[in-house]
Amino acid sequence: MGEVNPSCILSEEHRPKHVITEGEGIPLIDLSPITNREGLSADPNKAVEDLAAKIGEACRTWGFFTVINHGVPLGIRRRIMEVAREFFALPVEEKKKVSREDHNTAGFHNDEHSKDFKDWKEVYDFYVNDGMLMPASHELDDPEIVPWFTPWPENLPEFRETCEEYGRACEKLFFNLLELVSLSLGLPPKRLHGYFENQASFA
Repeated sequence: MGEVNPSCILSEEHRPKHVITEGEGIPLIDLSPITNREGLSADPNKAVEDLAAKIGEACRTWGFFTVINHGVPLGIRRRIMEVAREFFALPVEEKKKVSREDHNTAGFHNDEHSKDFKDWKEVYDFYVNDGMLMPASHELDDPEIVPWFTPWPENLPEFRETCEEYGRACEKLFFNLLELVSLSLGLPPKRLHGYFENQASFA
């Protein structure tokens, strides 16, 4: 494997401990009532109401939950794993051509640190919605607004296409969940949508 960079070696007290923690009873939410309405034999409206109630209970008691039958197609999940392997197999010099910058948080980076030690990982973040308008600086009196874009690798067009398709599928799932949370609060389904029209989500 070669010599390990000393900056990547954690001191003994910061290394993972071999302790197994089991979480029992974590809510498992089946989203079939909204992702497969045609397959429901019961009243679809009642099924969605029951689903919203389950999500509301999970949010109140746990603060999180696991979902199944979420509607993100298996094909796109497999493809994004394939194109990710292709991208990360490129030489570092090639990946750094699409590095993230101070004013733009999307792109490739491999310099994250934990406990002052470099992480053994490489990351590529991309915006779900390119061209978001963001403040040019952190200064409160700076009126300048600039668009943020994802730097995509030129020689892997399928990488961009797949990431964008995956991002759209995840965004659809997010808004489905947001509607259920809204219903669980006794609000109209799309009541919270407006707060996320110009959201800066990235994957």
